[in-house]
Amino acid sequence: MNEANGHNSSRGDGHQHAREIEGHLTALDSFAPMALGVLAVASGIYTYLGVRSLLDGSGALTFFAAVAYSLAVSVAIFVFWSYMLRLTPAMRTASARIGMLLTMVAGSLAIVAMSSWLNAAALAGSAAVEQHLALTVRDYQVELEQANRVAVAGQGLQLDVSRARQAFADLSTQEADGNLSGTSGRGAVFRVLTSKGDELAALEAQIEAQAPLIEAAFAEGNAILSRMRELTAATGPVAERSVIFAEESVRLAGLIARLRQLSVAPVVDRAAQDLAASVVLPELDGSTDAIRGAQQTTIESVLQVLGQRAESLRSAAQAVMALPAAEETTYQPISTADAVLRYAGDFVPSWAGAIAIDLLPAVLVFMMMVAQSAIREGRATADPEEAMSLRDLRKAVVALRSIEAISGTPRGAEALPETTSDDRDALPEIGGDTAFGNVEALDRGARK
Repeated sequence: MNEANGHNSSRGDGHQHAREIEGHLTALDSFAPMALGVLAVASGIYTYLGVRSLLDGSGALTFFAAVAYSLAVSVAIFVFWSYMLRLTPAMRTASARIGMLLTMVAGSLAIVAMSSWLNAAALAGSAAVEQHLALTVRDYQVELEQANRVAVAGQGLQLDVSRARQAFADLSTQEADGNLSGTSGRGAVFRVLTSKGDELAALEAQIEAQAPLIEAAFAEGNAILSRMRELTAATGPVAERSVIFAEESVRLAGLIARLRQLSVAPVVDRAAQDLAASVVLPELDGSTDAIRGAQQTTIESVLQVLGQRAESLRSAAQAVMALPAAEETTYQPISTADAVLRYAGDFVPSWAGAIAIDLLPAVLVFMMMVAQSAIREGRATADPEEAMSLRDLRKAVVALRSIEAISGTPRGAEALPETTSDDRDALPEIGGDTAFGNVEALDRGARK
């Protein structure tokens, strides 16, 4: 007997718990649509800001186009989640629930595609564009420094050229003193030596003249980079700063190209090739065959030395030309929406907020599913008489009166037994009175 009473009490508690959850849901339903509408409107506002940054122009048509898109997004979010909140918790079979959940996933992806990334653009678009500018400045800095490094390395070839020139100058002096061919004076050998010395002297002067140009170009490039950094961190609309930034980037790109052209390594390489290839042999002017033979032998020795010097200069020039060049940088203007997509990994909090404002109702859907499941479970464990509502009791009394009227059997006072205090306590409170009390009132009315 005690076990049966405990079982009945457990069933009664389950039904009472289900009715308690239903009461909470009824109270929450009063403001849930309003909350969903606020979320939809907020998402629409940020979507408008994101769309506005993508559209060109500032006329009325552009304004209405952005408003129309954001309004469509707000309506779609509100309608979609309203359907999900109503239909998904009502599904009873596993296949129906899986189908609704798959539908919710597809709808969430569509919302992210049409709204969330624009919300992220409105939240972090300016910061993403500024990051793009900062990275562009860094790339330009690397390119400028590498171009200057190659140009300065080319200036180092001046020492090699100077040594070669000095060597030929010394040889020409020795020839003038008669220590090479054995004949003093300015003969054929002397003219060969001085002509090559003059070529190297002209090359040395050209290299020396490039030095101040390289220094000036590098200083100007750093000044442009400084202005570009100021634009990156300055206040004001990022779109206006991007326009000025683009103008400065064009100037800097031209300056870097000019700095690359100031490198003398290609000039030294060509001069080294010509040094040995473009030798004009003078007519031997010795008075005797012995002197002319000595001159010929000396010229051949000079040509051999000339080839060695040319090869040495050429190797040094090619080493400079082989230095790795920085990747050429080109500034590409970018919109706020494109910037948050390109640098999404650096703006995770903004992306999380942009997606959450659109997909937060999904949490409400799962909460409703859990609550409805608990209600069904409570009703399943309750006895039929425990689950009857006041309306069900009224219908039962009316049906009983109809059956008595048809059978013609009068109902006495014993038809409905007197209720005891235990019976009254076992019934739920409805509208400030017990269900059983309401049934008794109905019964008394029927008897009258």
